[in-house]
Amino acid sequence: MPVAVVTGASSGIGAALVNALRGRGWLTVGLSRRPSAADEHERCDVADREAVGAAAERVIARHPRLDLLVNNAGISLRTRGFLDVDPDALEHALRTNFLGSYWTTLGFLPALGRGSTVVNVVSVAGQVAGGPYSATKHAQLALSRSLTVELAPRGIAVLTVNPGFVETPGFPQRSRLGPLGARMVVDPPFVATRILAAVEHGRREIVVPRWYAPVGLLQALAPGGLARLRARFGR
Repeated sequence: MPVAVVTGASSGIGAALVNALRGRGWLTVGLSRRPSAADEHERCDVADREAVGAAAERVIARHPRLDLLVNNAGISLRTRGFLDVDPDALEHALRTNFLGSYWTTLGFLPALGRGSTVVNVVSVAGQVAGGPYSATKHAQLALSRSLTVELAPRGIAVLTVNPGFVETPGFPQRSRLGPLGARMVVDPPFVATRILAAVEHGRREIVVPRWYAPVGLLQALAPGGLARLRARFGR
């Protein structure tokens, strides 16, 4: 039976992945601050490096070989600007969104081998310059793309996932965007299905849903022009 570890497993995309994997015959281990529906659960805050290391040791003692590691845990930042962000909140978001993925990958690396896959759930926000939250996800995006190269010689695949607006308890998008914007929001099971399909087909990076792909392309091709437009018409 293949074994998967999923962080942020108690709700949102993480919970949807746990359900989807269990339905496909996987044994799932959930890491999160609250209980999850995974077959096994480890209470863990990925922002705490020592807690991640201890949880990884316990899981590896039971499962020396892991087939899938999903770095999904993440938190939001309510502010949209660097000039008014709470420094403590920014630091905590960095520790969760960026360093949490790094520490989790290092912690479980001894159990990952040829044929294993690491999935990093980043965000379309990481592809654009959009404030503090965007910066934490941009760091995670750089980490994921770098690990794709560094883990390749070990036969470990890395999938970078950039979701757009997803309705989760931590990110209640539909109520925030209004009736028109709500049409751009998808639900966690949709993202989970896309992630597992990408793993099965050996993809390295996906945008979910696909219609968000031009956002990152515009930022890459015309960063100056996009910055001027956003400065002129607001964020």
